[in-house]
Amino acid sequence: MSANQFSLQSLIDVEPAADPAFVFDGTPVSRAEFSAQVERTAAWLAAQGIGKGDVVAVWLVNRVEWLALLFAAARLGAVVAAVNTRYRSAEVAHLLKLSGAKLMVVEAAFRAIDFAAILADVARNEVPALQRLAVVGTDEIPGQWPCVRFDAFDKPYPPAPPAQGDVDLPVLLYTTSGTTKGPKLVVHSQRTLATHAVSVARALNLSPQRHSLLAMLPFCGTFGMTSLLGFVAAGATIHMLDAFEAAPALEILGKHKITHSFGSDEMFRRILALTDAPRPFPHLEICGFAAFQPGWRELAAEAEARGLPLFGLYGSSEVQALFSIARASDAFADRIEGGGWPMSPEALVRVRNIETGELAAQGVSGEIEISAPSRFLGYFNNPGATREAITADGFFRTGDIGRLRGDGAFVYETRAGDAMRLGGFLVAPGEIEDELKACTGVADAQVVAVDLKGSARCIAFVIPTSEPPQHEQLTARLRDRLAGYKVPARIYLVDAFPVTDSANGVKIQRARLRAMAMERIAAE
Repeated sequence: MSANQFSLQSLIDVEPAADPAFVFDGTPVSRAEFSAQVERTAAWLAAQGIGKGDVVAVWLVNRVEWLALLFAAARLGAVVAAVNTRYRSAEVAHLLKLSGAKLMVVEAAFRAIDFAAILADVARNEVPALQRLAVVGTDEIPGQWPCVRFDAFDKPYPPAPPAQGDVDLPVLLYTTSGTTKGPKLVVHSQRTLATHAVSVARALNLSPQRHSLLAMLPFCGTFGMTSLLGFVAAGATIHMLDAFEAAPALEILGKHKITHSFGSDEMFRRILALTDAPRPFPHLEICGFAAFQPGWRELAAEAEARGLPLFGLYGSSEVQALFSIARASDAFADRIEGGGWPMSPEALVRVRNIETGELAAQGVSGEIEISAPSRFLGYFNNPGATREAITADGFFRTGDIGRLRGDGAFVYETRAGDAMRLGGFLVAPGEIEDELKACTGVADAQVVAVDLKGSARCIAFVIPTSEPPQHEQLTARLRDRLAGYKVPARIYLVDAFPVTDSANGVKIQRARLRAMAMERIAAE
């Protein structure tokens, strides 16, 4: 295959294809119109001094311009650094400094997000490489940097130089969870993005005539971008939400007979809550979901009964989202688990015993390792972290715990940092949490492991119902249902769990729960 077949532009040029390619805010955009927009954007970027190897930070909500910037940067050999719209000043400063971005394309404001106020808290000397801002929606943001208006192409610019042909150059930087020093930047090339997009389109058997996508995840994260590019590669129409809201999502799903959507469990929960119709989405075929909140199994059962078919999946910034997904032929209990079948026939998944370092047999839990065409190039300007993340034979160490099913699929169980070593055994928190939630008086539950008198013990946090449970009754039931080493040493009642916002949804702060457990134990 030629290098052009691994370019982002090749995804737009696919035939046959539906028109429009995109629908945003009720406005259709054809593939020809989008290609012309990419050319105009590339010419504009070149006029701003952006060329091969330069980094452009994109801090936008979902819009067609976001995708045009990515494709235009690829055209020039430049790099896009995706900025999470939930970020605040310290996080934005860290990303700008780490990426060395020369230009930032930014919203002036969006609903409750005051981008200008956030930037006002970023000291210019913190991000010396940043030269100017390109603002969407207004001429300038008052502050420390010169501004140009991004979405005004009435001025003619010289055509962009010939397309950069090296599809293995960095083109997109995602942020990923990091240490106290801030998140790392995951590097992808056109080849990794385009080949995975084609794999997604083929694995899902997408047809431009039959299928369509509701894109409601943020494009700044791999979950939103991968699903978007997969449907571009399929030639299918994509309906975009600038940011997720349940009401417009509900309307688009019904009005446009959407067949596919991807999101968090909380997104689908909110959509279902807005309609009393017994089966409100008869055209939906696949809703791929990431389980971030407790109660996701109950949600999946309700959604199934109402014709909203949820499919478990797996991915990360390093191997891209939608790396794998369940199949319709899977039993329901298997279909809603994280993991599934790799999208690419070239992908390899193995599991390594974290105690012995040996490869684990099927059904035995350990760290998931992945080799695939979708694998990242490395961490941006961080060769040490890259070496630590990739094995000598090229597999990515995911830091996730799972097991092989034995039929070609695998099951994701938990993050390695969340897995608990209890009684000498590796235990996923969800196993104990599910038992707690089945107890009378328990609305929700989370468990963590802490060191208690020299041994790892499970500590539970429970949100009670209106009639709080009795500690002794909970413990007695769990002793009947679970091995002794899995029974929590302490059960604490709380009003809510500590959470944090991510690009894809709200996640439980398990590290904070562990700290809370140690604080309460110390107070005893």
